[in-house]
Amino acid sequence: MVDQVERSRDESEEDEIRAIERARLHALVEVDMETAGRLHADDFQLISPGGRKYSKEEYLSGVASGEIDYRVWEPVSEIAVRLHGQVAHIRYRSQIENVFRGEKIAGLHWHTDTYEKNNGQWQVVWSQATRST
Repeated sequence: MVDQVERSRDESEEDEIRAIERARLHALVEVDMETAGRLHADDFQLISPGGRKYSKEEYLSGVASGEIDYRVWEPVSEIAVRLHGQVAHIRYRSQIENVFRGEKIAGLHWHTDTYEKNNGQWQVVWSQATRST
């Protein structure tokens, strides 16, 4: 019975993390910087498909300025979640269309992200995207 309760609680938390990731993607596409700022930890780092490292400030200011202009960012696979206490790892494949510094980029990407629960709020701390075929 205890295992079933724990499994149910974990599944609920996994669903919450999936919903937060979808909200983060929506915020980046819609340039909702208030929501995006809240969902990215202060020490957030992104490794882009091109291998560049971005801090939270660099990444979100790029989105806010339009330098990074997401037109579409939608998961095309299940968002897999591995939950370990206050840390969660997610992995999924997505369709992205964006304009980066005036160059249109479109295609499928794999994403691996790490979330941490800070003061009761899940926030993404690491994100890595890889182009997919």
